[in-house]
Amino acid sequence: MGSDYQKIKADLHTHTNFSDGVLSPSDLISKAAIAGLNLLSITDHDNVNAIEIAINEGKNKDIEVIPGIELSANFNGKEIHVLGYFIDHKSKILESYLKNFRTVRINRVINILERLKEFNVHLEFQDIINQEGVGENTSIGRPHIAKALVKQKYVNTFAEAFTKYIGDDKPAYIKKENPDIKEVIKLINDIGGLSFLAHPGRMFKNGEVNELTGIGLDGIETLHPSHSNEDRKFYSELASQNFLLESGGSDFHGINSSDNLNFGKFFISGNLILNMKRRLF
Repeated sequence: MGSDYQKIKADLHTHTNFSDGVLSPSDLISKAAIAGLNLLSITDHDNVNAIEIAINEGKNKDIEVIPGIELSANFNGKEIHVLGYFIDHKSKILESYLKNFRTVRINRVINILERLKEFNVHLEFQDIINQEGVGENTSIGRPHIAKALVKQKYVNTFAEAFTKYIGDDKPAYIKKENPDIKEVIKLINDIGGLSFLAHPGRMFKNGEVNELTGIGLDGIETLHPSHSNEDRKFYSELASQNFLLESGGSDFHGINSSDNLNFGKFFISGNLILNMKRRLF
């Protein structure tokens, strides 16, 4: 297995239309095959419904699919994202958690739509859930509101929807009620997975990483399109100092041209995957 993994090109951060991505799981696997990737983790926000489809499609394209997820958490008063890898995506514990959090997501969307009316922006909840690719199992959120704003010509672009109305600290922004980081890391561990701090940028210092390690964090996403070479080096060194694993990927959504340019270029080697498997098994 070790020699085979030397040749691996793995993208461990992708999204489908079961959360805020554009492509279906099958189309994402096809795109991965064309891009020369042979290992993928689908890490939809608060959703695992794409995984089984992707695993089956991956078998046809000789692409290994690692069950994954991206969860939001509260840490020291700020929202952070945590990636879970090798999770039991059929776990009843996870199913119950995601069902409850879906309600939180829906309520947040409804509240944002109400706030938008204060600025003469009139969208209905049906405008969100009737979008192409959105189903009853989709994790809806601000990206879906942004698409509706573009469609109904309140803004010209997806990005403008965030800068004008729904981005952090913008007029219609409503903070998401996230669980504490301890709960999220415990959940991932309880369902057999490894927990990774997603796209940290330069938000975290060594002391905070030490704190997260003490809670049970397994690794850091060091390779990400938003990271500079200096960022990657910084977090690789932090990971090494704290005996943490490393991961990385394109954070592909398929929404804009940079997404498509990054896909197939932001990948990690099989050695990092082997390190994860050794930690687990």
